[in-house]
Amino acid sequence: MVEITDAELTQAKRRWDTERAQRPVPVSVRFDAPSGRIVVEFANGAAFMVPARSLEGLTEAEDEQLAEVELLGETGLHWESLDVDYSISGLMSGVFGSRTFMEAQRRGGQSKSPAKIAASRANGAKGGRPRKVIKGS
Repeated sequence: MVEITDAELTQAKRRWDTERAQRPVPVSVRFDAPSGRIVVEFANGAAFMVPARSLEGLTEAEDEQLAEVELLGETGLHWESLDVDYSISGLMSGVFGSRTFMEAQRRGGQSKSPAKIAASRANGAKGGRPRKVIKGS
């Protein structure tokens, strides 16, 4: 059995306090219905916002469900009724879901539906995009 002395415990607590002071510590989280964003506020006065329905598992959630968001310690967000968790650092790094989900989101605007192809061809028949007018030329 390993025994830890009071001095070692005190030293570990000091290291923890130093590390904690060097990173943003979340103090609250809420869903802002008018903007559709999750807002995380930090002890240093900073805030981070992310569009709630851009996150895997929240795309079809009702406002009431999104409002149930809670801090999961100092590192995560949790929606109990939706069984969804996210790390704050992951969200701040742009990780909004699984690799498959994020790839599908990226491809969304690049879809080649028959309607999109027809619209593109119709616009092309009109001469394509209008030329930019450069003032002063």
